[in-house]
Amino acid sequence: MVYLTRRERFSAAHRLMQPGLSDAENSEMYGPCSNPNWHGHNYELWVTIKGEVKPEYGYVVDLKQVSNLIREKVIDKLDHKNINLEVDFMQDRIASTENLAIAIWEQLESAISKLGVTLHKVRIQETENNSVEYFGEQ
Repeated sequence: MVYLTRRERFSAAHRLMQPGLSDAENSEMYGPCSNPNWHGHNYELWVTIKGEVKPEYGYVVDLKQVSNLIREKVIDKLDHKNINLEVDFMQDRIASTENLAIAIWEQLESAISKLGVTLHKVRIQETENNSVEYFGEQ
């Protein structure tokens, strides 16, 4: 089994908040990440797939196909957007990096499997000090 990772980047704004709570209550819960005027990050996304090397090609999968899928299903929807307001697959979710990783997995899993490989991991780095890894439901 070979594990292959593709990195992509996007910039987006978000606000951590619980609907139904006041700005003061959200601020107490999430601190500056609940700024009512939003805040943003330059995210890095790593998508790791796994599969066997195809002898006729010498690789697991055409990375251009993987990159195109990530761009179409994730990056184009997130880049320079407000995650809370503009990203369809984040509606009704708190815009945390943890929830973002799960939602990205859900966007990619079936499309990646159609390429004859398996989605292994989604990793998102929000800041130089914080990142999330999601391996699907196990």
